Amino acid sequence: MLFQIIFVIALAAESMTAALAAGRRNMDWFGVCVLGCVTALGGGTTRDVLLGHYPLIWVEQPAYLLVTTAAALFTIVVARVMEWLKLTFLLLDAVGLVVFTISGCMVAMEMGQPALIVIVAGMITGCVGGVLRDVLCNDVPLLFAGELYATVSAITACLYFFGIQAGFPAELVTIVAMAIGFGLRALAIAFKIEMPRFVYAPVRDQSSKR
Repeated sequence: MLFQIIFVIALAAESMTAALAAGRRNMDWFGVCVLGCVTALGGGTTRDVLLGHYPLIWVEQPAYLLVTTAAALFTIVVARVMEWLKLTFLLLDAVGLVVFTISGCMVAMEMGQPALIVIVAGMITGCVGGVLRDVLCNDVPLLFAGELYATVSAITACLYFFGIQAGFPAELVTIVAMAIGFGLRALAIAFKIEMPRFVYAPVRDQSSKR
């Protein structure tokens, strides 16, 4: 029950961060709502389609559409205050990452998928919504810009899957995986820890600058 409550809070938080991104690009209200829903539900929808898990998450639970839409519209009303809550939303985004990752693992495990697919399903659920948001906003996805994001999702998924496989209580495993995943993401935010970048400059480009 507690996990479900945190999941709904994470949905709302993801929708609100997406609404702010839409506002920075002067989208209309419909665009704000669509971007909020896509960001919050896109990862779970992509996972369900790839795994053949039906009905889709928001078809099975239409209330999720109402939550994400309401959160996006609420953001329009209180947008001027949001800038003061930037750190709060970054931390809520971290909560969303680990909660969505574990949710994806749960679905894949219920379907009897092997370890690799469970972990990938968790990562898809946790990360793809943000990728879709950035693509729709014509940005380089945060996931590919050096942020320690997918790595945190993968670690969280591994902790959850192997903890369950080891026979530990599901509640304990969920709490530990969430705590470690959130802690890693929070540390990455606080100390600006990033993945190594690949920088390639062709020789002809360098010579043309001379």
